Amino acid sequence: MLRNWENKVVVIAEDEQINYLFLKAVLKPTKAQVIWTKTGRETIDICNTEKVDIVLMDIKMPDLNGLEATIEIKKDFPNLPIIAQTAYAMEEDEDASMEAGCDDYISKPIRPENLLAIMSKYIQ
Repeated sequence: MLRNWENKVVVIAEDEQINYLFLKAVLKPTKAQVIWTKTGRETIDICNTEKVDIVLMDIKMPDLNGLEATIEIKKDFPNLPIIAQTAYAMEEDEDASMEAGCDDYISKPIRPENLLAIMSKYIQ
């Protein structure tokens, strides 16, 4: 399914470059604008200064982790979709992500079509 998100801004909050490059490649056909943040604090700052349509939030990051960053972002932007993406694939990790305010959850390794299908629930 071809998705055209050329007017959408996707923040990829991910401290590992290889994971960022993978997600960027997955999103390339959608034409979405991608912003890479490497820490929870940097992600919060971008959400406060840019018009962001969706955040792909890694849970394990330096300074503030993804759950802490999600809590902060949701205080000011309760309707901003945040999808937790993590290598922690235990049910309690998904529960913790949802409790922090994430709108959805995907575990690594990420299958591209699964990610795009989840994102499509939040952006058109």
